[in-house]
Amino acid sequence: MSPTEEVQEKAEEVRHPFDRKVAASMAAIAAALAIVAVLGHMFTTEELLTQEKAADQWAYFQAKSIRRYESEIAKDLLSAMQSSVAAGTVGKYAANAERYEKETEQIREKATELERESLLTGRRAQRLHFGEVFLEIAIVLASLAILTRRRPIWWTSMAAGVIGVVIAVSMRWIA
Repeated sequence: MSPTEEVQEKAEEVRHPFDRKVAASMAAIAAALAIVAVLGHMFTTEELLTQEKAADQWAYFQAKSIRRYESEIAKDLLSAMQSSVAAGTVGKYAANAERYEKETEQIREKATELERESLLTGRRAQRLHFGEVFLEIAIVLASLAILTRRRPIWWTSMAAGVIGVVIAVSMRWIA
């Protein structure tokens, strides 16, 4: 076979309708993969940021708890002193302890809410990453289908792509 005939044969192979269909499906799968991958990274980043906010809230909670404890100690010490000056400041420390108690409850609720939000975002990110895996498998199978020109491999690739998209889209219903 001459070099010209080889080039002509390869040119015909590239124009083969099956190759064009598979290549078009690969392009669609690759576009879906890009979208799912970016969304997965965004949700993972959001999960980490929310975890950090929750940790900050718990640190704030701890600081307020320490202040409440210190106010209670000061109140108890001043109560034990039984002096007129101490009697006037006992109420101040008692009010501080009560205020810190209320504040810590609000901070606890906020921290708990942020933890729940982080877990939800993490589950959604995980679902997107699973979808990403199936879309990557679909591209590999589509490449294999072009090399072997076997329709069953292409259909398997398409099925893997659909599964990947369905898994990724299902993250919306995770609660």
